[in-house]
Amino acid sequence: MPSPGSNPISAAKAQLRTRHRTARRGLTPEEIDLAEAGLARHGLGWIKGLPARRDGLIGAYLGVDVEPPTNALLWQLHGAGYTVMLPVCEQQGLLSWVAWTPSTTFERSQYAPVLEPVGVRRPTSWLRHATGILAPATAVDLSGHRVGQGGGYYDRFFASLDAGALPPTAAVVYTAEILPAGTIATESFDFRLKLALTPDGITSLCPDSRC
Repeated sequence: MPSPGSNPISAAKAQLRTRHRTARRGLTPEEIDLAEAGLARHGLGWIKGLPARRDGLIGAYLGVDVEPPTNALLWQLHGAGYTVMLPVCEQQGLLSWVAWTPSTTFERSQYAPVLEPVGVRRPTSWLRHATGILAPATAVDLSGHRVGQGGGYYDRFFASLDAGALPPTAAVVYTAEILPAGTIATESFDFRLKLALTPDGITSLCPDSRC
């Protein structure tokens, strides 16, 4: 993946990340608590409405730092009987997946500045038939374009799956981070998503079905 300063599109994405992360840092504890409750309620409702596939596997992630808080959603999914899989960063920008429970321990990643679950690592193909996937993002637009964290892990993850058979996938963002169509410039490796999960509910992206 190109470095942020290597081309105008990458630089624009870096600026967008900075702007939204700054806005996230301005949220009050009360606003964050309300967001966590909304994500848990609407996220669980969305997942429950999906056809069950592959033993109820859910690809998710633990929101940390300024990311939208997903901890309550993980607990709700686990309590509802789903198998929650969290990502682990591997070499060459790839992801593997570890089953999460409330007793799961975490350790520092070898390849990214994050904590990761400890456990048996499964390959990306493990999620090919997941019930649903919740993906991190710093913004999306109504054309289905997504700005991630900058490492390219999820673009590679999506690309490694059969696009025609990608499980239902929603980017997790705050409501104000859903931008007008065409706001986010794209590069060849960018993957378009059809849904976003916010504290206010599920939003359909690119409703003209051209994603």
